[in-house]
Amino acid sequence: MYNAPYTYQYPHYANLPNHTHGNPTGYWAVPNELAFGSYGAFYNDYRNVLKDFGANPFVININEATKQNNTYRTALWTGSHLQLTLMSLNPGEDIGLEMHPNVDQFLRVEQGQGIAQMGKSKDNLNFQWQVCDDSAIFVPAGTWHNLTNIGNVPLKLYSIYAPPNHRYGTVHRTKADAMAMEEDLGNGNTVFFGKTPDEWIKHTEFLLNEGLEDVKRGINMTHVLQEFILMGVLVGKGYSPEQAYETVEKWERTGESKLLQQSKNM
Repeated sequence: MYNAPYTYQYPHYANLPNHTHGNPTGYWAVPNELAFGSYGAFYNDYRNVLKDFGANPFVININEATKQNNTYRTALWTGSHLQLTLMSLNPGEDIGLEMHPNVDQFLRVEQGQGIAQMGKSKDNLNFQWQVCDDSAIFVPAGTWHNLTNIGNVPLKLYSIYAPPNHRYGTVHRTKADAMAMEEDLGNGNTVFFGKTPDEWIKHTEFLLNEGLEDVKRGINMTHVLQEFILMGVLVGKGYSPEQAYETVEKWERTGESKLLQQSKNM
């Protein structure tokens, strides 16, 4: 909270650069590919397209995006190792008591008042702290926690999970929607790093087909397994299946991996 207004003003760019340096996808993960005439126009319009922009390079005014979000939870960016979601809790509403065994969590409040509770067990939430605008909350993996809106306006916050805790593109318009989704996931549709097992199978189908083609060509199984295990590791590190395939093939072709060359000639 501030007693005096901000003196910092966001810059107003008349002409935004149209290059794609640092963006291997070749497109911008923002509305209309930054085809706005000004920075201000972008921030007037992005609120209409709050969705999951992961895992592409992305920049946004997180304070404004958080305040504009009116859903219980919307994933804004899901990568291989980190996920950001926007949340809005109605007066009297809470996130719900939960614990993530292998996920560290960071939450920041941008609007409203709440009570953060944490503890080693769900029956002993011995850490309690009142939070408000600009409060940052850190939840270690394995810690039971909850956050409750105790104010009379929506509690607006964003949450960062490492690694991701929800599937890519998650939108829960209400807490009831979120609970229904969690119940569905509890029936066997477990999410790992943003995808269910079947979604991971579909995601890596390209590698399966390429591996089968190698077998048909008579390439020995040791080499095939070496290549595609390596490709799987790279996919786990955030490469697309196609990027992983090209990378491992390059290692073999250029001799960067002599072991791959040796196994292919066995």
